[in-house]
Amino acid sequence: MIDWQSKGFEIAAAVRDGRTSATEAVQVALARIEATNPALNAFTAVTADRARAKATAIDQMRSAGRPLGPLAGVPFAVKNLFDVAGLATLAGSKINRDHKPATADAALVQRLEAAGAILVGALNMGEYAYDFTGENVHYGPSRNPHDPARMSGGSSGGSGTAVAAGMVPLALGSDTNGSIRVPSSLCGLFGLKPTFGRLSRHGSFPFVADLDHLGPMARSVTDLALSYDAMQGPDAADRWCAQKPVAPSLPSLDTGIAGLRIAVADDYFAATGEPEAHAAVAAFAKALGTDRRVTLPEAGRGRAAAYVITASEGANLHRERLKTRADDFDPATRDRFFAGLMLPTDWLVQAHRFRAWYRARVAEVFREVDIILAPATPCTAPKLGQVMMTLNGVEMPVRANLGLFTQPISAIGLPVVAAPWADRAGQLPIGVQVIAAPWKEDLALRVARHLEKTGIAASKAV
Repeated sequence: MIDWQSKGFEIAAAVRDGRTSATEAVQVALARIEATNPALNAFTAVTADRARAKATAIDQMRSAGRPLGPLAGVPFAVKNLFDVAGLATLAGSKINRDHKPATADAALVQRLEAAGAILVGALNMGEYAYDFTGENVHYGPSRNPHDPARMSGGSSGGSGTAVAAGMVPLALGSDTNGSIRVPSSLCGLFGLKPTFGRLSRHGSFPFVADLDHLGPMARSVTDLALSYDAMQGPDAADRWCAQKPVAPSLPSLDTGIAGLRIAVADDYFAATGEPEAHAAVAAFAKALGTDRRVTLPEAGRGRAAAYVITASEGANLHRERLKTRADDFDPATRDRFFAGLMLPTDWLVQAHRFRAWYRARVAEVFREVDIILAPATPCTAPKLGQVMMTLNGVEMPVRANLGLFTQPISAIGLPVVAAPWADRAGQLPIGVQVIAAPWKEDLALRVARHLEKTGIAASKAV
């Protein structure tokens, strides 16, 4: 039997060997959504009829003795910037409600369903993905299941809420500056931001073309690896993903960490943040048997470059909407876009030049180590509506600084697994970034799996 706490790989195994059916798995998910979503506000659309039809088809395949995919019967949901046939692609906005429904699913939705997973709906998010909080003025905030008075994190807040609350075992999000890793940390989940260009972005509403990543969030590393492997492969419709070969991660997932050179990010990543953030990193380092420390040179400026690129390119994407429908934006989002439109062009040019320099310097660090550990967020989940937070005696805006530690990593497209620290009984979750060199997702997943097996990293539905 399965229940709402079951992991995706457990559901798929039970469907394949007949201990349960895909139909039952979908009914469990739909019942959990009905029971918990009204209070937590993760979903903007539930595709119940579609899910039941897909489940019936899978059950018929099994009855006929046909082989089932590795994710057979696993319910999943997607951030509402993914195209879903029959739904308008909201991207968290009021303006996009006027768009015609999508006529086809996004590439990653198609690939997950080809592996047997079953889409059950679209998820709430920060407007146009320009958000770290999970709050949305048009659709309401996605609430943190560990404490509904607190933020889920953003911009993939609905994804974090849905998985942490057991509505689905697997969800897709996007990550431009930290939008998978921040909600994973605040909601106590495993999340994968792959290398820039690894997974197709075709059929997703863009934010910043030079920084956007798509990836999964789950309550187990095995689910991350299964879904990641199912979504891999070149896609001519996404020029950054056009030539990327498949690099399976699952076969090496449980091979351990012997021989891996692991270090902790120092300097910028150790200079601020709540004690819990650094205690989590220290616990992971101890479990991995390392006291080595490394510096990512000029990480702070790397973050600054990401800010300039995000503001300028994100704003230019929305230039016409800002001209004609400015009042239909969240004022906070609108004002940041307006500011982005006023940035001098040479600032953007210099930001890209610096990013190239920074990428080359970090590549030199990865000649000496295989994995780098860093905090995922500087704090646990702030309260909904909280504007400022105090870190090391300094007041900082919440919305901007929840991505303090994630932006310098996504700025150069490194693969990261966000992993939840397990030593949090009765406390709010917080996570750690397990960072690898480009195209080495398998190493980050191996380390996260080792931490999960030893019990230092763990996630559970609440």
